[in-house]
This record gives sequence, C-alpha cells and structure tokens, in this order.
Amino acid sequence: MFLAPFSKTMLNRDTFSRSHLSRVMSAALLVIVAAGCSNNAADATSNTDLVNSSKAKTSTAALSKDSDAKVVKSLQANLKASGIEETILSAVPTDMDDIYWVTAEGLPAFFTDKAGKHIIQGQIIAVGAKAPVDISGTLVARTAQDALKAVDKKDMVIYPAKGATKAVVYAFTDADCPYCAKLHEEMEDINARGIEVRYLAWPRSEGSIPKMEAIWCSEDRKAAMDQAKMGANIQAPSCNSPVQAQIDLGIALGVRGTPAIFTESGQQVGGYLPAAQLAEAVGAN
Repeated sequence: MFLAPFSKTMLNRDTFSRSHLSRVMSAALLVIVAAGCSNNAADATSNTDLVNSSKAKTSTAALSKDSDAKVVKSLQANLKASGIEETILSAVPTDMDDIYWVTAEGLPAFFTDKAGKHIIQGQIIAVGAKAPVDISGTLVARTAQDALKAVDKKDMVIYPAKGATKAVVYAFTDADCPYCAKLHEEMEDINARGIEVRYLAWPRSEGSIPKMEAIWCSEDRKAAMDQAKMGANIQAPSCNSPVQAQIDLGIALGVRGTPAIFTESGQQVGGYLPAAQLAEAVGAN
C-alpha cells in the first residue's frame, strides 16, 4: 500500500501512530508556494497567512538559546500517553512567553507550550511594535538550513552555475510535475545567472516513485533527469537510492508540493519562479 509522501507505511500500532501524527501535521501546514504541483490544489497557488513573512521582520533571539530538557521530557511523555511514539530532539524557548520551538525525527518542526500538552503549527507574529515581527520564520529557516547542509552532494542531482556561483538553491522535484518541467526548461538560463541548482527527489504519487528511483539509479543522473523532464520513461537497474530519505526530509521541512525551492540559508522562496524572478529572490542579480 502506498500513502502520499507525507505518510508512512502502517505496519503496527506504533508505526500507525507515527504515521497518523505525521499525516495530520502535514495536512495542516500552510506552505507558501508561488506556483507548483501539489497534492492539495490550494497549496499551489495561495497564501493564507494573516501576515506575509516577507512583510514582517524576523527575530533571531531564539537561535542562541538552549533546548529545555524538561519541556522535551514532558512533551515526549504526553505524546506517549496518547499512543504516539516520537523522538523529540529539542525544544527551544521563543520570544513568546512559555512557547517552545520543537524539532522531532520524521516530523515538521512545530511549537509547544511549557507543559508539552499542545502541538501548535504555523506562524507566530508579534504585533504592537512599529512593524510586525515573525518570531517563527528564522527558526523555520535555521532548521531547513541545517537539514539541507547535511545532505551529501553525491545524493543530489546538481546543475552547477556557469561562471562564478552567486547562489545555491535546493529544489525538491517530481518527474511528473508540470511546474517542475517548466523550471527545468529554464535551467540553462538559471545556471547562466550564477545559480547552482541541487535537486532532491520528492515524488508526489505512487506512479512517480519508480521514475525518481530510476533517475537516481542511473549512471548519468543529469542525462536521466533531462530526459525525464521531457516526458521520457526512464529505466535503470535498482540501487540503494536516497529517494526515500529525501521524501522524509521533505516531510520534515513541511514540503507539500513541487518544486519546493530553498536557499542555502534555509529560506523557502516558493515554487516555480521564472529564471529572472528566481535570481532576484536569491540575490543573484
């Protein structure tokens, strides 16, 4: 049985609990995607945030704070009491009193209260000052930055910049996504603007998984990717590919559609963007 990339195969009660929580959390995420292929049509074209992150200042205060072991322990215990076995990695205090930023294995990061009794998702915007302050944006980006930096380059399909590298972006992609193909059509222009593109696999459906596996198992991944983006049916011997690990990474970063483009600093700049707009978004003008 195949579940959407935001789910996990359900084999027993513990695995079911993990699957269920991951599915519920991912379904609730609101990811800003300018244009893209999504399992939820609303995600591909709309932004329902009350205050757009781009219009709010960001706070970096929490980045220097240590994880609170008591909150981690309380949250872990409360999850277990509800039949959910998750490994909580950290709970860092934020600028909002008694609210903590939580990272966990196999789940998108989220907020919790001091007692670890609630899971809270989405933005937290502080108002009352001259400008709104997004106290979650920097934390989200830092989590993504660290996770993406940990991916071995040999596990990605990389299109290097031509000439000096002005920016590097990570793009979660799907062989069957029209917007992914549209982005790939502009690869030469993107690279010519000094942008290196690092592809990660994120198949959105059961039918796309064999294609993505075949690309990553091909002797020449770039050639296979080029052909797949033009609609070719790629075939390759099976191998120990990183596709599932990259699906899991996308889940952890809150990816819901493709392409999902992140900068080296962990900022998600959107879905498909024309080459000129992408260069502007990542400061490669």
